[in-house]
Amino acid sequence: MPIKAKTIQLIDELKATCATYGMGNDGNEYKIITQVFLYKFLNDKFGYELKRAKSNIARQKILPASQWEEAYAALSEEERLLLQASLPAEVPLLQPYHLIAHLWNQQSKGDFDTIFDNTMTDIAEKNADIFSTQTTENTKIPLFETLTNYVTDTAQRASFARALVDKLANFSFEEAFEQHYDFFASIFEYLIKDYNTAGGGKYAEYYTPHSIATIMARLLVGDNPDLHSQECYDPSAGTGTLLMALSHQIGEERCSVFSQDISQRSNKMLKLNLLLNGLVSSLDYAIQGDTLVAPYHKSDDKQSLRQFDFVVSNPPFKMDFSATREKIAAQPARFWAGVPNVPAKKKEAMAIYTCFIQHVINSLKSNGRGAIVIPTGFITARSGIENRILKRIVEERWVYGCVSMPSNVFANTGTNVSVLFFDKSASADKVVLVDASKLGEEYKEGNNQKKRLRDSEIEQIVSTFREAKPVEDFSVVVSYDEIKEKGYSLSAGQYFDIKIDYVDISEAEFDQRMANYMQTLSEQFAESHRLEEEIMKQLRALKFNPEVR
Repeated sequence: MPIKAKTIQLIDELKATCATYGMGNDGNEYKIITQVFLYKFLNDKFGYELKRAKSNIARQKILPASQWEEAYAALSEEERLLLQASLPAEVPLLQPYHLIAHLWNQQSKGDFDTIFDNTMTDIAEKNADIFSTQTTENTKIPLFETLTNYVTDTAQRASFARALVDKLANFSFEEAFEQHYDFFASIFEYLIKDYNTAGGGKYAEYYTPHSIATIMARLLVGDNPDLHSQECYDPSAGTGTLLMALSHQIGEERCSVFSQDISQRSNKMLKLNLLLNGLVSSLDYAIQGDTLVAPYHKSDDKQSLRQFDFVVSNPPFKMDFSATREKIAAQPARFWAGVPNVPAKKKEAMAIYTCFIQHVINSLKSNGRGAIVIPTGFITARSGIENRILKRIVEERWVYGCVSMPSNVFANTGTNVSVLFFDKSASADKVVLVDASKLGEEYKEGNNQKKRLRDSEIEQIVSTFREAKPVEDFSVVVSYDEIKEKGYSLSAGQYFDIKIDYVDISEAEFDQRMANYMQTLSEQFAESHRLEEEIMKQLRALKFNPEVR
């Protein structure tokens, strides 16, 4: 069986185990699945790197062994320390009692749930300096936490832990470590597919489809091989899909990733995504907290916002942020177009995405480039904050493109979406507008009808945009003056030529057609008069009929 199929099977088995112990679709299931999956990944990654280490100990004692875990446990403490020192910084340092093989041998013990939980938390504690994320208040969020406590029946906790270890022990990631981004992007998407809905929480978990993340990254970065030391940022990072695509397009070794998101759930999944994609050094920049109220990433003066080479965002579109609205509005320099008022009857309809657009633009370096997902209705706004933003980005020539996506491409919203592209250097002469709304293949997800972009359609969007190529009923290339004349609209459809079909006919044919039209109209008028007389006749009959009275 191919490694991708085996990995998907492991995920399914872990989810089935949770369901067996009463946690299928439970609010804590995602914590168990993502952390156990990550524990297995790091366990196997550790063994993989031990075998590859440039050390005589590795060559002589680890590599020849049939069971690397036993060989590692047999080393003296000094040998282990020397071997650990030769490992790459992105590999957590595990002790023999941290390994899954050791847990397997402890399963007969009655307090196995405690052993399992202590193993996870001890790994987190001993690797806290590198493998923790943090909040805006600088509180450390550990790599792992206790898991068996989510099983309500205390008598079942030990057997639950044993069931998890059974699944992990029969699988190996070793084949996957040469696969890199494309493999882990699809695995991550499958891993969290049941957890990327907006249900149950105040703050929706927005997950960007891999296809749209890829389009955004390719159009922002291009194929520039000379990029180095690039800083990438997402102020509403969610599970990190946009940042992963962006860092892959640049080159993971050539960029650092900065992020912030208010959601605890997203932070756990983002951490997993960073580790799967070899971005361990960016864990320290993955912040949990409210970006609009308290942006964590600041410049050296600790006052103004830090600015980045690339900024991407798929923010929540509408939600109730009335509790923090005044704190946000008290920062007029940041939110130069304004902050939405609190609606009298529908607080959840506050257009929070308008604040994120402003934040994205403010977070770009003078030559930085950015992209943000927004509701398509924004691009034709004629009033309010939306229109003020449109005017500013057109007048300043910051916007250089817009792609309108097919409907129903997102997991948890039916809102039609578009992607705006910014270049703070204002070096573009024209703006590329693409209407991709008619693309995509339909598929069923549960009871929902969804759409996804095919690979050929992704290429169509990317090549058309990059080449700034007008295509009938698909794309236009317009000047900033033309956009102003259209009321600052960024909708491609408003610039398409109106097509009129001309048919060559003789004068006699024309006269005959006109006569036919006149005849048809006369017949229709006559019929309408006949019907009117019939109705009046029936009404008069009803009026003078005593039996009806």
